[in-house]
Amino acid sequence: MKGIFYTLMGVVFALVTFFGLGPVLFADGTMNERILTLVVVILIYLLLGWITLGYMRKSKK
Repeated sequence: MKGIFYTLMGVVFALVTFFGLGPVLFADGTMNERILTLVVVILIYLLLGWITLGYMRKSKK
């Protein structure tokens, strides 16, 4: 079960990186759009990290 969870989280992190940071780096929109997208991507990273840490602590017990 741990392996499946960590594999899934790795795939989700990779997808967020690909589809989240791509628009930040290569978008032809305004700087405000890029910054807003970056803030959203960082929030998604924090949420995913929080979920992963919560699972790691739960699975230790």
